Amino acid sequence: MKILIYLGAIVAANLTINHFGPSATVYVAFILIGLDMTMRDSLHAKWQGKDLWSKMLLLILTGSLISALFGSGRIAVASFAAFLSAGVMDAIVYQMLGKKSHMVKANGSNVVSALIDSGVFVTVAFGFMPQIILLQWLAKVLGGYVWSLVTNRKEQAQ
Repeated sequence: MKILIYLGAIVAANLTINHFGPSATVYVAFILIGLDMTMRDSLHAKWQGKDLWSKMLLLILTGSLISALFGSGRIAVASFAAFLSAGVMDAIVYQMLGKKSHMVKANGSNVVSALIDSGVFVTVAFGFMPQIILLQWLAKVLGGYVWSLVTNRKEQAQ
Protein backbone atom coordinates (compact mmCIF):
# COMPACT_ATOMS: atom_id res chain seq x y z
CA MET A 1 0.00 0.00 0.00
CA LYS A 2 2.85 2.40 0.82
CA ILE A 3 4.30 1.89 -2.65
CA LEU A 4 0.99 2.87 -4.25
CA ILE A 5 0.69 5.94 -2.02
CA TYR A 6 4.27 6.93 -2.89
CA LEU A 7 3.69 6.54 -6.63
CA GLY A 8 0.28 8.23 -6.48
CA ALA A 9 1.78 11.22 -4.67
CA ILE A 10 4.61 11.59 -7.21
CA VAL A 11 2.34 11.32 -10.24
CA ALA A 12 -0.33 13.63 -8.78
CA ALA A 13 2.34 16.18 -7.85
CA ASN A 14 3.93 16.11 -11.31
CA LEU A 15 0.64 16.38 -13.16
CA THR A 16 -0.58 19.20 -10.94
CA ILE A 17 2.61 21.20 -11.41
CA ASN A 18 2.64 20.47 -15.13
CA HIS A 19 -0.87 21.93 -15.36
CA PHE A 20 -0.61 24.90 -12.96
CA GLY A 21 3.10 25.75 -13.14
CA PRO A 22 5.47 27.11 -10.47
CA SER A 23 2.71 28.84 -8.49
CA ALA A 24 1.33 25.44 -7.44
CA THR A 25 4.64 24.04 -6.25
CA VAL A 26 4.41 25.23 -2.65
CA TYR A 27 0.96 23.69 -2.11
CA VAL A 28 1.99 20.50 -3.85
CA ALA A 29 5.17 20.41 -1.78
CA PHE A 30 3.24 20.58 1.49
CA ILE A 31 0.49 18.10 0.65
CA LEU A 32 1.87 15.61 -1.85
CA ILE A 33 5.64 15.77 -1.51
CA GLY A 34 5.38 15.83 2.28
CA LEU A 35 3.35 12.62 1.98
CA ASP A 36 5.80 11.20 -0.54
CA MET A 37 8.80 11.88 1.71
CA THR A 38 7.04 10.23 4.65
CA MET A 39 6.28 7.13 2.57
CA ARG A 40 9.88 7.08 1.28
CA ASP A 41 11.22 7.02 4.84
CA SER A 42 8.75 4.35 5.85
CA LEU A 43 9.81 2.21 2.88
CA HIS A 44 13.44 2.98 3.70
CA ALA A 45 12.94 1.55 7.20
CA LYS A 46 11.15 -1.50 5.79
CA TRP A 47 13.70 -2.22 3.03
CA GLN A 48 16.87 -1.42 4.97
CA GLY A 49 19.42 -4.09 4.12
CA LYS A 50 17.09 -5.67 1.52
CA ASP A 51 18.20 -4.17 -1.82
CA LEU A 52 17.26 -0.69 -0.57
CA TRP A 53 19.08 1.23 -3.29
CA SER A 54 17.75 -0.77 -6.23
CA LYS A 55 14.19 -0.73 -4.89
CA MET A 56 14.26 3.03 -4.29
CA LEU A 57 15.73 3.68 -7.74
CA LEU A 58 13.04 1.52 -9.35
CA LEU A 59 10.34 3.35 -7.39
CA ILE A 60 11.63 6.79 -8.43
CA LEU A 61 12.00 5.71 -12.05
CA THR A 62 8.50 4.20 -12.09
CA GLY A 63 6.93 7.41 -10.76
CA SER A 64 8.76 9.49 -13.34
CA LEU A 65 7.84 7.17 -16.22
CA ILE A 66 4.15 7.16 -15.23
CA SER A 67 4.26 10.97 -15.05
CA ALA A 68 5.91 11.16 -18.47
CA LEU A 69 3.25 8.86 -19.94
CA PHE A 70 0.61 11.32 -18.78
CA GLY A 71 2.36 14.17 -20.57
CA SER A 72 4.47 15.91 -17.96
CA GLY A 73 7.80 15.41 -19.80
CA ARG A 74 10.00 18.23 -18.45
CA ILE A 75 8.35 17.98 -15.04
CA ALA A 76 8.92 14.21 -15.00
CA VAL A 77 12.62 14.74 -15.79
CA ALA A 78 12.91 17.39 -13.08
CA SER A 79 11.09 15.11 -10.66
CA PHE A 80 13.37 12.17 -11.44
CA ALA A 81 16.52 14.26 -10.96
CA ALA A 82 15.18 15.79 -7.75
CA PHE A 83 13.93 12.56 -6.20
CA LEU A 84 17.11 10.70 -7.13
CA SER A 85 19.49 13.28 -5.66
CA ALA A 86 17.29 13.91 -2.62
CA GLY A 87 16.69 10.19 -2.11
CA VAL A 88 20.41 9.46 -1.97
CA MET A 89 20.98 12.24 0.57
CA ASP A 90 17.91 11.19 2.55
CA ALA A 91 19.20 7.63 2.83
CA ILE A 92 22.65 8.82 3.93
CA VAL A 93 21.28 11.14 6.63
CA TYR A 94 18.68 8.55 7.71
CA GLN A 95 21.48 5.99 8.22
CA MET A 96 23.71 8.52 10.00
CA LEU A 97 20.98 9.04 12.59
CA GLY A 98 21.51 5.42 13.58
CA LYS A 99 19.39 4.17 16.45
CA LYS A 100 17.31 7.31 16.88
CA SER A 101 13.55 6.91 16.67
CA HIS A 102 11.92 6.65 13.26
CA MET A 103 10.35 10.10 13.77
CA VAL A 104 13.75 11.69 14.38
CA LYS A 105 15.39 9.86 11.47
CA ALA A 106 12.53 10.58 9.05
CA ASN A 107 12.18 14.27 9.87
CA GLY A 108 15.91 14.87 10.29
CA SER A 109 16.66 13.36 6.90
CA ASN A 110 13.77 15.31 5.35
CA VAL A 111 15.27 18.65 6.35
CA VAL A 112 18.32 17.94 4.20
CA SER A 113 16.69 16.02 1.36
CA ALA A 114 13.85 18.54 0.99
CA LEU A 115 16.36 21.31 0.33
CA ILE A 116 18.12 19.26 -2.34
CA ASP A 117 14.81 18.16 -3.85
CA SER A 118 13.51 21.75 -3.98
CA GLY A 119 16.66 23.19 -5.51
CA VAL A 120 17.01 20.52 -8.17
CA PHE A 121 13.33 20.29 -9.08
CA VAL A 122 12.63 24.00 -9.43
CA THR A 123 15.88 24.71 -11.28
CA VAL A 124 15.46 21.87 -13.78
CA ALA A 125 11.72 22.48 -14.30
CA PHE A 126 11.57 26.28 -14.36
CA GLY A 127 15.03 27.79 -13.89
CA PHE A 128 16.63 29.16 -10.74
CA MET A 129 13.89 30.72 -8.59
CA PRO A 130 15.28 31.16 -5.05
CA GLN A 131 12.01 32.28 -3.45
CA ILE A 132 10.12 29.26 -4.79
CA ILE A 133 12.96 26.95 -3.72
CA LEU A 134 12.88 28.34 -0.17
CA LEU A 135 9.09 28.18 0.09
CA GLN A 136 9.06 24.65 -1.31
CA TRP A 137 11.70 23.55 1.17
CA LEU A 138 9.74 24.95 4.10
CA ALA A 139 6.49 23.41 2.82
CA LYS A 140 8.13 19.99 2.35
CA VAL A 141 9.68 19.97 5.81
CA LEU A 142 6.42 21.05 7.45
CA GLY A 143 4.29 18.75 5.28
CA GLY A 144 6.63 15.83 5.94
CA TYR A 145 6.39 16.48 9.67
CA VAL A 146 2.58 16.60 9.59
CA TRP A 147 2.37 13.41 7.52
CA SER A 148 4.88 11.65 9.80
CA LEU A 149 2.66 12.47 12.80
CA VAL A 150 -0.37 11.06 10.98
CA THR A 151 1.34 7.86 9.82
CA ASN A 152 3.19 7.33 13.10
CA ARG A 153 -0.06 7.62 15.05
CA LYS A 154 -1.76 5.19 12.67
CA GLU A 155 1.10 2.67 12.91
CA GLN A 156 1.15 2.86 16.72
CA ALA A 157 -2.62 2.23 16.82
CA GLN A 158 -2.20 -0.98 14.82
